[in-house]
Amino acid sequence: MTGTRRSPGAPRELSTEVLVVGGGLGGVAAALAALRAGRTVVLTEEYDWLGGQLTSQAVPPDEHSWVERFGVTASYRALRDGIRAYYREHYPLTGAARAWRELNPGAGWVSPLCHEPRVALAVIESMLAPYRGGGRLTVLQPYRPVAADGDGDRVTGVRLAHRDGGDEVWVSAPYVLDATETGELLPLTGTEYVTGFESQADTGEPSAPAAAQPLNMQAVSVCFAIDHVPGDHTIDRPAGYGFWRSYEPDFWGGPLLGWRSPNPRTLETVERSFTPNPDDDPLTVRADQRRNPGDGNLWTFRRIAARGLFAPGAYGSDITLVNWPMIDYMEGPVIDVPDAATHLERARELSRSVLYWLQTEAPRPDGGTGWPGLRLRGDVTGSPDGLAQAPYIRESRRILGEYTVVEQDLSMAVRGDKGAVRYADSVGVGMYRIDLHPSTGGDNYLDVPSSPFEIPLGALLPRRVANLLPAGKNLATTHITNGCYRLHPVEWNIGEAAGALAAFCLDRSVSPHAVRNHPGLLADFQARLEEQGVELHWPDVSGY
Repeated sequence: MTGTRRSPGAPRELSTEVLVVGGGLGGVAAALAALRAGRTVVLTEEYDWLGGQLTSQAVPPDEHSWVERFGVTASYRALRDGIRAYYREHYPLTGAARAWRELNPGAGWVSPLCHEPRVALAVIESMLAPYRGGGRLTVLQPYRPVAADGDGDRVTGVRLAHRDGGDEVWVSAPYVLDATETGELLPLTGTEYVTGFESQADTGEPSAPAAAQPLNMQAVSVCFAIDHVPGDHTIDRPAGYGFWRSYEPDFWGGPLLGWRSPNPRTLETVERSFTPNPDDDPLTVRADQRRNPGDGNLWTFRRIAARGLFAPGAYGSDITLVNWPMIDYMEGPVIDVPDAATHLERARELSRSVLYWLQTEAPRPDGGTGWPGLRLRGDVTGSPDGLAQAPYIRESRRILGEYTVVEQDLSMAVRGDKGAVRYADSVGVGMYRIDLHPSTGGDNYLDVPSSPFEIPLGALLPRRVANLLPAGKNLATTHITNGCYRLHPVEWNIGEAAGALAAFCLDRSVSPHAVRNHPGLLADFQARLEEQGVELHWPDVSGY
């Protein structure tokens, strides 16, 4: 990487071989892949923590049933192993917890590795540290992209501005990877993209509407962590609490702030329970979405610290992560609309209102109302207002790609037991149900079985732009298939493939499109991925 400064007041200038804009899971994986291949990288991130949905968004990993054995990349497995090793080295685990090979620090039911976001951050930083020290990785933080320049069908550079004002940096690179949460580089670079719900005429998907709905997107959520301790920790009543207290979506089965909501898989109204600090045995928890979605009790659903796994007195309470149905913000999209900032602030106010309701008015099993001992743990999420630093954005802008993954490729409702389409240009694998949350267009959940699927290289290639690659949720999926390509290990695999592709193209002096179109190049690239521990195909397993 090289750097220069132009005239006073002009943006600082940097040049690198691979620019990765966005430091979420896909961005981190992309940077690591390019760095392992010997390339120089500039990685940018607008929030204080790298790691995206796993850290700044505070979302415990959503993973498939085989995650402990296969179906993720070697580097993603190294991240998971590193998180467990960090707990064993630094936390006062009980002897039984320390001996638990598949340690689940939170004993949450959503994932076999529910943990505190700071631990994932520490491991991610440790994975990147050798490259920072060696001078091949520069991290710009907190910066976000504000402009881009190009030459024909190539992006030549991106201008980034410090989040808190003032400093700007211009970064030029032969390869630019968009790992932002919303595909921010796509409009800045003029890369063709789609948002929202495509029409059935566009995709042929059985579940698509007759007409496209570009502003109909999945709800965003602002997560937060809480524990339950003695004392009154009730927050100030949010200004919008009255609105949210009476808010009732047509399909919800009651007020949004309540224990009743749709079962995502059946759409029947169900009542969930909430039991702070239950006397359960965390060592018996076996999280497996195939057998149990785990959301019956909201306290244990996404619990990230189970006090029973630590030495007596180390934790006065469990810590649970609130990413529940009632924090889904459906009032409007946050992409390509002039009032995006207003919607994001209202989403934060919804989350504050949920907490206030829990503390003051939520019905308790004993007939009382409210748990004033619920305490907001902003120290766990690293934000001054106590909520997650960043909103959890499920659905991004998506490139118009050389190939688009559609519902017919992987839905068990469409394909039955035939399995997902096997792609000749596979660059990875993933698995999750097609899981769409309620949308800004008034749609209820869509949560249906999926077959274990592959990630086609064609979905990482814009139809026109030659050197911009998606490295996260912005690859060429649809509104529907985004529902299973947006999860933690899949995002990581997408980013890793994009970073490896940029490095491969630099090595061979070829374009990404040429790699897909020439069998010899494609075979060589896929062999390189497999050497790095990227699985390209699934063994004989069935979806769920």
